[in-house]
Amino acid sequence: MKNFLNYTLFEFGEYKLSTGTLAIIVLLVVVVRILLFLVKQFLHSYFKKRGIDQGRKDAIYLLIKYFTWVLAVVVILEMIGIHITILIAGSAALLVGLGLGLQQIFQDLVSGIFILIEGTIKVNDVIELDGMVGKILSVNLRTSKVLTRDGIIIIVPNHKFIIEKITNWTHNSDSTRFKVEVGVAYGSDVDKVKQILLRCAQQQISIMHSDGDGDESHEPFVRFTDFGDSALKFELYFWTANIFKVEFIKSDLRFAIDKQFRLDGITIPFPQRDIHIKTNLTNPL
Repeated sequence: MKNFLNYTLFEFGEYKLSTGTLAIIVLLVVVVRILLFLVKQFLHSYFKKRGIDQGRKDAIYLLIKYFTWVLAVVVILEMIGIHITILIAGSAALLVGLGLGLQQIFQDLVSGIFILIEGTIKVNDVIELDGMVGKILSVNLRTSKVLTRDGIIIIVPNHKFIIEKITNWTHNSDSTRFKVEVGVAYGSDVDKVKQILLRCAQQQISIMHSDGDGDESHEPFVRFTDFGDSALKFELYFWTANIFKVEFIKSDLRFAIDKQFRLDGITIPFPQRDIHIKTNLTNPL
């Protein structure tokens, strides 16, 4: 058995890999995987009791995972005989060259660490980036996956979340306020228009309403915004937690408003222009 464990599988100069060392490396990898599994289960139960969101739990677990594997790789290299300090010193020039050539990748890696620590972008957040609205599916060390409303997964480098302006619609709250604009003809009963708009909002199950205890902070409301050139302009404001599919909610609202306006005789005007043509009736001599 001793001879078997001391049997040399690979030898190059001072570096040697025996069957015993290989067995220890395999055991170390298995132990690391089991340890990470136990840590993941512990974090899940610990954060669940304290009501901490899933995104923050995933971020902390990723940091622990990357740190643990780096330590494991360092230990494995030392066991083989490759000293990490010597390796770094001997490849300093190569690392400088790689740093210059791969600085964008390093920028993404550093940005990923900041994102995971700060928690400004988390899994299931709905964000707007470069005019694109999407839901965060995963936040990794270098890139993040974003699901757009068209069902397309976009791979976004993490530095974009650091250096560019990002609108995070779910950072402070699970619900956000939106609005639908509509114009009605002059002479319409504005009080009736307001009632119709509020009634249409009340009929949408995805729109939030007061919970009956006096809190009306999320109750839909209507604003009479302006006297337009050809219409009286109104805005219907509402809150919803279904932010990712809010355009469908707006569409359903517009269908309901148009139907109710037709039933109640409220006209939605369109721009009209009167053209006056002047004819020169003077006969030339």
